[in-house]
Amino acid sequence: MATQAWWTLDELVGRVAAALAGSPYPGAPNGRVREVPDRRAIRWYATIGLVDRPAATRGRTALYGPRHLLQLVAVKRRQADGHSLAEIQAELTGATDARLRHIAGVPDELLRGTEAEPAPEPAAPRTRFWAERPVAAEPAPDDDRDTVTMLTAVVLPGGATLVLPARPGPDDLDAIQAAARPLLDLLADRGLLAGHLSDRPAHRRSAR
Repeated sequence: MATQAWWTLDELVGRVAAALAGSPYPGAPNGRVREVPDRRAIRWYATIGLVDRPAATRGRTALYGPRHLLQLVAVKRRQADGHSLAEIQAELTGATDARLRHIAGVPDELLRGTEAEPAPEPAAPRTRFWAERPVAAEPAPDDDRDTVTMLTAVVLPGGATLVLPARPGPDDLDAIQAAARPLLDLLADRGLLAGHLSDRPAHRRSAR
């Protein structure tokens, strides 16, 4: 009896390879981009939000499901078409499973579990991001580094800076400032801002 599919990172890599090998896939046109992502690349994709973080755990082992498989295959197919990671992020972030299925074309048998296994534990919920100790993100894999383009720094009141992988518009800046106000107030109360809070609008600057 088929069950909900849960895979370790190594098993997920194998499923991605099988999905790409089982249908026409010319490979990425850039010789520095891997045809099949490895463990490090998948972790980096999750860090930048291109792929969801692990959905569950079993003991200390992170587990991945069908949506992760669809996301990874969809990313590689778009890279094979010549799209940059920034373009793929803009298209696939928040995409429905149906949309990912349409792009990835993964056979149903690769999306299913094959045998009953102990139920995994749900992934720990994310807490307030400003209350967590920062974790250093892994650098981009060498084969994907050249596809990372422009970052935009949004300067908030008090000297705080928010770095984004996309360029926000005027409406986005207003929304960002409104959403960031509680955090800025907290930082100001703790003396962690370089300047004083004011009602001046956020502004942006770009950097590589």
